[in-house]
Amino acid sequence: RQGVTAAAGSIYSTPRDMARYVAALVGGGGGEHGTILKPETLAMMFQPHYQPDPRIPGMGLAFWRVDLAGHAAVEHQGVIPGFNSQIFLAPNDGVAVMAFTNGSRNASGWLTGEMGQLLRHIIGARDQGIRTDVPQRPDIWGDLCGWYRPRAQRTDMMAWSMLGAGAEVTFRRGRLMVRTLSPIPALYRGVELHPDDNEDPYVLRLDLTKYGVGTVRVVFSRDASGRTTGLHLDGILLSADKHPRSINPRLWATGAVGALAAATTLRALRRPQTRADAKRST
Repeated sequence: RQGVTAAAGSIYSTPRDMARYVAALVGGGGGEHGTILKPETLAMMFQPHYQPDPRIPGMGLAFWRVDLAGHAAVEHQGVIPGFNSQIFLAPNDGVAVMAFTNGSRNASGWLTGEMGQLLRHIIGARDQGIRTDVPQRPDIWGDLCGWYRPRAQRTDMMAWSMLGAGAEVTFRRGRLMVRTLSPIPALYRGVELHPDDNEDPYVLRLDLTKYGVGTVRVVFSRDASGRTTGLHLDGILLSADKHPRSINPRLWATGAVGALAAATTLRALRRPQTRADAKRST
């Protein structure tokens, strides 16, 4: 399959060469032909250079940072039409995994999660599942609920495709939920938010395992007064800022549909009675 790509996507390699590269990343910057990078340079690449919130591992230099139950890990995925690749490594453990696949269905959604699970298994890190030992905190739900607008540029297609016009946090039938105003049906229907930290009730987790993604940590940031100001997704590093409910685009759309229906009904009621209408009414 032909694809026109730019920047990083315009280069290709082989699994053998990528294995050499990954081995150098976990081997202190060197390989079979000598040292390429100093260990301190490599460490700088893996350090956080962007964190939307201190509780989110963030991103290094072109590496997404991941906390595997106390084991520091970094990863990066490659996606162009028809081809998917993934590297996932735990530098301090000296272990890395990589995967390449051609033409696999929805691989961009599940490949990262699968490689993360494989790496967990190799280094003995426990699964990051949904915790049942953390109590619900309905006393803060009222502050969490609201509409959150994506913190993204107009050209950030990943952010807008995932979050759409924004994220809504609500509670239904005794459950705290989040849904995105996006074309993705599963996200639009909503996903339950589960408490994930006994010490911090503003740290929660989504269960997306049935979609092949695993679980995703969600943290809510607050201002100096303790009021919720935004939400942040771990892994894909998406953030959204809380805005007044009055400018929620879903409410505007719902109101517009209601106004259109009311106008249509009013027009029908005011329509002049035709001869055929008069005949039917008699």
